[in-house]
Amino acid sequence: MEFSSSRARLRQARLAGDRRELYPHSLQFYLEPPTESISLVEFESFAVDRLKLLKVVENLGVSYMRGNDVYKTKLEGELRRLKFPYKALAEDDYEARRKDHISHFILRLAYCQSEDLRRWFLQQEMDLLRYRFNELTDNLRQKFLEHVNLSFEAISEDMKNELANELLTSTPGFSMAKVKEQIFYKVGLADAVDLFRARKVFIKDGFAYVPLKDIDAIVLSNYRTKLSKALALTARSLPSIQSDERLQPLLNHLSHSYVGPDYSVQKNTGKISLDQVDALSVKSFPLCMRQLHRALRDNHHLRHGGRMQYGLFLKGIGLTLEQALEFWKKEFIRGKVDADKFDKGYAYSIRHSYGKEGKRTDYTPYSCMKIIMSNPPSQGDYHGCPFRHSDPELLKQKLQSYKIPASGITQIMELVKGMHYQLACQKYFELTHYVDDIGFSLNHPNQYFTESQRLLNGGRELKKEISNSGNSQQKNNSQEGMNSNSTPTSSKAAADAELEGLDEYFAED
Repeated sequence: MEFSSSRARLRQARLAGDRRELYPHSLQFYLEPPTESISLVEFESFAVDRLKLLKVVENLGVSYMRGNDVYKTKLEGELRRLKFPYKALAEDDYEARRKDHISHFILRLAYCQSEDLRRWFLQQEMDLLRYRFNELTDNLRQKFLEHVNLSFEAISEDMKNELANELLTSTPGFSMAKVKEQIFYKVGLADAVDLFRARKVFIKDGFAYVPLKDIDAIVLSNYRTKLSKALALTARSLPSIQSDERLQPLLNHLSHSYVGPDYSVQKNTGKISLDQVDALSVKSFPLCMRQLHRALRDNHHLRHGGRMQYGLFLKGIGLTLEQALEFWKKEFIRGKVDADKFDKGYAYSIRHSYGKEGKRTDYTPYSCMKIIMSNPPSQGDYHGCPFRHSDPELLKQKLQSYKIPASGITQIMELVKGMHYQLACQKYFELTHYVDDIGFSLNHPNQYFTESQRLLNGGRELKKEISNSGNSQQKNNSQEGMNSNSTPTSSKAAADAELEGLDEYFAED
C-alpha cells in the first residue's frame, strides 16, 4: 500500500484526469481555447499577471538587445515571479501551463478590439514565445516542433557533408566545425521567407536548409500568421462578449492599462505657440518628426502619410485645431497650394483628425511600433522610422549633419544593423541630450518629446512664455549643460503606478 500526503494526492488527482494531456508541452500556439469554468477572481488574477509579464517583455525589448544575458535573466526572473512556465519542465508545472493558456485567451479578448491593440499584443506574445523557444534544449525543441505540426526533416550526415561548403558560406557566424555539429532542416521555401530575405539560409531546389539555431524565425512566422488570424476572428465575436456586463468593463480596463498613454488628451494643449515649433524640432523632436518637419519647411508640402504621422504628433504635443490649421496653411501656401485649394482639399482632413468631421473619431498619435511596422515610405515620402526605413548611408549622413559624434553614430548604426530600431532612437536621445542612460523605455514619439522637455526644463511643465526662439534657445542650452549628467524622470515609476492602479481596480467590490 502506498501512502502520500494530502497535498500530493490532490496534485495527482488533478493531473490524473483528462486535463494533463491538454498541456503536453510548456509551449503552445494557443490553438484551442480553454473550456473549463473559472471564477471571476481567477479570471482577473490571471489577466493582470499576464499583462504585467507582457509589459516587462515590452520594456526589456526596447531597453536591451533581445537574447542577451541581461534580457534573458530579467525575463526569466519575471516568469518565475508570476508563476508562468519558464522552462520546459516534464510534469510538475501543470498550474503554470494552465495559467499560461487561460491568461493568453483572456488578453486575446481584451486586445482584439482595435488595430493598435492587436499589433501590441501580437508583438509582445511573439517576443515571449521567441525567448521561451530559444531556452529549450535541442531535444525539447524537436518535440515542440512535432507538437505544433512543424516536424521538418533533418538532413542526413551524408547530405550535410555533401553541402558543407554551401552551408558554411550561406550561414552567417558559422565555422566548418559548427556546421558539422549543427542539425540542419530541409524546409519548404515558403516557410523560410524571412531567412531568405535576410540572406541567412542556403536554398536548393525550392528548399531552405535551416540550422537549428535559426528555426525560431520559421516558428515565429508560423505563430504570427496563426495569432493574427485568431485575433481577427476574436474581434468578430466581440458583440457577444460586450453584452456580458461582468466581463466588458474588465476587458476595457485591461486593454487601456498597459499599452501606455495614447497622447489623445494633452495637458499641454494650447501651451505651445507656432513660433516655438522650429526650435522644438531641433531639441525635443525624435528623428522621425525632425525629418518630417525639415521636409515640410524645405518643400512646403508633405504627402498624406507624412501629414498624418506629423500632424497627429503635433496634436499630441499640444497644438490646438486652430493652430494646426494655421500651421499647415501657412506652410502649404508658400508652395504650390493657394489658400482656396488648401481650404477645399486639406483643411477637412485636419479637422477630421481632430474628431470634428466624419465619424468624429478623435485620432491618436502614432506609436513607434505603428510607425515601424506599417505603411513604409516610398519615393518622395518622408514618413516612417528613419532607423527602420532609411538607407544606412543616408542615415549616417543625416546624423553627421546633426553633429552626432562619430562614436555615437557607430553605436546607432550597430543597433540599426541588428534591427533594434527603438534602441537606436534611445541612443539618439542620449546623444542629443548628453545623458548616459535615459531611464525609461522609449515606445512613442510623443513620449520622446515629453521626456525631452522634462529633462531640458528640469522637470517643470512646458511654459508658454518661452516664445522668443533666440532666448529660449539660449536658455535651453544652459539647461542642457546643467542637466548633462542628470537622469530624466523615469517612466518606470508611472508604469509601476499603473500596475498598482490596475490591482486596486480589480480589488474593488
